[in-house]
Parts: sequence; C-alpha cells; structure tokens
Amino acid sequence: MSILSKDRVKKYILPYLSQGKRGRNLTEDKRVSIVLSIFHRLKTGCQWRELPLEKYFKEHYSYESVFYHFNKWSKDGSWERMWSCLLDKYKTYLDLSNIQLDGSQTRANRGGNKVGFQLRKADESTNFLYLSDSQGILIAISEPLSGQHHDLADIKQQFSQMISWLNKANIRTDGLFLNADAGFDSQECRRICTQFQIEANIAFNTRNGSINDRKEYFDELLYENRYVIERAFAWLDAFKALLIRYETTASNWLNLNIIGMIVCFVRKISAKLKC
Repeated sequence: MSILSKDRVKKYILPYLSQGKRGRNLTEDKRVSIVLSIFHRLKTGCQWRELPLEKYFKEHYSYESVFYHFNKWSKDGSWERMWSCLLDKYKTYLDLSNIQLDGSQTRANRGGNKVGFQLRKADESTNFLYLSDSQGILIAISEPLSGQHHDLADIKQQFSQMISWLNKANIRTDGLFLNADAGFDSQECRRICTQFQIEANIAFNTRNGSINDRKEYFDELLYENRYVIERAFAWLDAFKALLIRYETTASNWLNLNIIGMIVCFVRKISAKLKC
C-alpha cells in the first residue's frame, strides 16, 4: 500500500529532501523506501515501531532510521521547502478566484508542545488555521496553537504565517477574496485582511451586534463556496496519523500535517498532468 507511486515520489518528493554532507549518501531506492515508509505511517496511523519495513526495504532497516530521517527533514526545513516550491512551480493549477479560511482542532493523546485543554472536545488538543483555494486545495497552514485557544487567538501572527507561505510561492495576496465563518468576525481579523489587500467576506457573528447595523459587505453567494475547505479537511482525515496527535514535538506535528497537504496536492496536480 502506498499513497503515492514510486515514480511520483521520485519526481515530486526526492528533489527537495536534503542529504548528508558527510559520509555516503543514500541511494535513490533507499530514499524512496524511507519516504514510502513515512507515508505508510501517515496513512495508517501506526506507531513508528510497527512499520512493515520488510515491505519497503530489500535489506534490514530499522524504524529508528526511518524516524531519524523524518525528524531530520523536519528540523532542516525540507518538508516546508518542498511545500513552498511545489506551490510555486504548480500554482497555475490553483483556483484563486476566492480562498477559504478555517481552523481545525486535533486531540493530542500524548501531550507535548502546543497542547492545551479544549472544553468543546473535553480533551487536550492542538489547533491549526488553514487557507484553501476555491477547489479545496490547501495552500497554507499556521503554526500549531494550544487547544485552549479559539481560532482568533493571536490571529495577527497566525494569519501572517499563512501569508508567508503564499509569499514564498510567489502568490500575490492583493485582490484575493477570502471567505471565513462567523468565528472570524472581528475587527482585528478584518484589519489584517485589509493590511494584505485581501477582500474579507466574513459571516456576521450576532454576538457582535445586530446584523442590520453592520456596514461591512457580505456576499452570501460567494460564501457558499466555503464548504470546499471542509472537504479538504475530509481529505486530510483519510490520513489516520492526523486524526489524533501522537507526535509530542510541535515541529514534527506541523510537518506531518504539511506532508499530508503535499500528498493531496501532488495527487491533484499529477492527475491533471496525467503523470
């Protein structure tokens, strides 16, 4: 079982993964096997020690070595660099007629960095904010935020982090239309959108006063497209390792989510390119 073929791993994944500066470099086949093993962990949610390594390696290889490379590529920014480069290279396949903003909470059963108690889930959790294009392709993710915070917590920094992904991919923000639900209906969130020259189409929150007294424009027809980001979350939920957080370090948890976004993106663009 593999969520990407070997050929696609070689074409879209390997060029962005760092190699050691000293000693013998891994062969291409060995690097492919390591990536496929990481993808197996992503897809099934199994523990690292339970990886069926005999399926991916011709000779003996340890799960510690697979985790070593996942952790190394997380620390040196390989996964993040891969994501921004793929976005930049294939951004013509995105539909930026409007973008969607939403947050997602994940239970964190082992604790760790950026974990807090979320009353709604009655459990420890971690939060991310995401941006997607009009097709539901995720294009940006924030840094992880402790679960006790709501989506608007530290919104300026979180939003700026997502915009930085677009900047790295040379995607302009001026003139973009952004849909967001009523949970993001705040003056600060609207000011941030204005700062980046983004047209905010945010549903009105009745707790902020009577809707009839609001001066901001809200396009209900445009807002209907917000459902695509919920569909994107459903695509990520197909990866069992992302349903419950077991990675204790915030960096590894972020990068595991980025890998999920990369896989979904590669599937989309390779289907369009038919390769």
